[in-house]
Amino acid sequence: MGPKDSTVQPSVTAPRPGAQRNAVQNLRRRPHAKVLVVGGGINGVGTFRDLALQGVDVALVERGDYCQGASGASSHMIHGGIRYLENGEFRLVRESVVERNRLLKIAPHYVKPLQTTIPIFSTFSGILSAPLRFLTHKQQGKPKERGAFLIKAGLSLYDSFSRDGGTVPRHQFRTHKAALEELPALRPDVKYTATYFDASVHNPERLTLDVLQDGEKAGRSQGASSQGDTARASNYLSLQSMSPAPNPGTGRGSTVRLRDELTGEEFDFTADIIVNTTGAWVDLTNQAMGAASSFMGGTKGSHIVLDHPGLLAACRGREIFFEHTDGRIVLIYPMGDRVLVGTTDVDADMSEDAVCTDEEIQYFFDLIGHVFPSIDVTPDHIVYTFSGVRPLPSHDATQPGFVSRDYRIERRASGADGSGAVVLSLVGGKWTTFRALAEHLTNDVLAELGGQRKVSTAQLPIGGGAGFPADEAGVQKWIKAHMAANRDADRTAGLLTRYGTRAEAVIEYLGSGPDQALRSTRELSVRELEFMAANEQVGHLVDVFIRRTSLAFRGLVTGELLNEVAEVLSVPLGWDASARAAEIKHAQDVLQRSHRVETHSLVS
Repeated sequence: MGPKDSTVQPSVTAPRPGAQRNAVQNLRRRPHAKVLVVGGGINGVGTFRDLALQGVDVALVERGDYCQGASGASSHMIHGGIRYLENGEFRLVRESVVERNRLLKIAPHYVKPLQTTIPIFSTFSGILSAPLRFLTHKQQGKPKERGAFLIKAGLSLYDSFSRDGGTVPRHQFRTHKAALEELPALRPDVKYTATYFDASVHNPERLTLDVLQDGEKAGRSQGASSQGDTARASNYLSLQSMSPAPNPGTGRGSTVRLRDELTGEEFDFTADIIVNTTGAWVDLTNQAMGAASSFMGGTKGSHIVLDHPGLLAACRGREIFFEHTDGRIVLIYPMGDRVLVGTTDVDADMSEDAVCTDEEIQYFFDLIGHVFPSIDVTPDHIVYTFSGVRPLPSHDATQPGFVSRDYRIERRASGADGSGAVVLSLVGGKWTTFRALAEHLTNDVLAELGGQRKVSTAQLPIGGGAGFPADEAGVQKWIKAHMAANRDADRTAGLLTRYGTRAEAVIEYLGSGPDQALRSTRELSVRELEFMAANEQVGHLVDVFIRRTSLAFRGLVTGELLNEVAEVLSVPLGWDASARAAEIKHAQDVLQRSHRVETHSLVS
């Protein structure tokens, strides 16, 4: 068995006449790679890219869609993790701040500065309990909120980590009167606010795709004069088992059995090194490879997305980041014209799907009322929910909020005599540090192969971040330069937001043949959907709404849209009438069960 994905219903497994699975065929034609990465979240994809840039023959497989698990269920923040200071994780905080600053530079199309405000309701509270939390990693008795003294100390230390290459301002404190002038909807008994800057990633799924495509591009250039692409990746391809049989050509490595989740077909693939980056499912993946482990102890985090103009206005364009009454650090975060609220942190049951519960929704409503008591929120304001399992290490009695967010790499040699593939398992990891983590994993792989690093990724632009306009004036200039008779400013701006400067290739594709806008949304056209099908490994209809666009996140998926997109994709993806109907039903099921998008608003 492979790692289970918590956000996908059983796949449509009937063979699809004419289906274009070129990514799978690329692996079947040459069923060997020096390195096989298992898991297509941001850490696996980042490692794939880094290895490809070093000229390593690497393949990646992902059971579901890219960025479908925890990577796609994050709080959409790129942050240093100020609260990790309380755990004594100074190395992690320093690395996170450095990587935050890097991503603002190398991925400016998706990673943006985020003004963050902490409302504070006491001055000295928590001073006595903080040392005990630091030493024991447990909450001692009833939670005591962190007062201004503790928060000031933490932010001062946080700022110190940004001095080298920092790109954001230092924090500021406001007293009661000034705080309410800035944020008048706050609780009237607020004593202070502390404001600092981190960063956000509004399109984590598309950033993951950019990283993946950078790796594939590097593989094409490396393989131009050899036996073909040296960086190949496929989604909807799961690892079923592993045998000690080595690669017949080299006598080294091990053989894994791979299954195409869209067709049910299976084939063997050999690799010298296997990198297990399946997140919370690392232990299950190791079990499938015949070496069960107990590294993981993931926790579930849920979020809700609200269409609530009043709450959006109350935030004044900034994230509200604070401690709830139970001691949990939570957030209220404006994203465009929606508001993201999160997150919970409870031990996960890996035998069950991760979904947002009624209890968690009530928790979110309570935390909104904790800081904005005059704002009423009801279930009718919810347009989307999502949950994921954090890939945290096994933590025994340590409370979830105190479990380390740092990572480690576990190594084992497979085979009875240790002559099989070397397996490196990633335990832990967070979004912000994916580039540094991938660098660490890549260096370990290079050491196993006896190779050396050729390229640093520290300053290398990611995908559509290369040449991205530096300011709003530059953005408007870009939009004006790329408008056309059938593409107005809003549509052009939408393409720049979705693809970064890679939108130029999309625009060229749109202009190379007759195009037609969709009836049910102005945000997509027929040729753009065809571009996605040809270039972005769309496997299921629902991929378009959740991970290739933000339409589901914003609550904009309708029955008409489902039918129209399914009809367009049927030609390039080879769906007959039966497969198209199955895809619509599958999309309905996923949206309703995993994201609370009610089916009465969709097709029946």
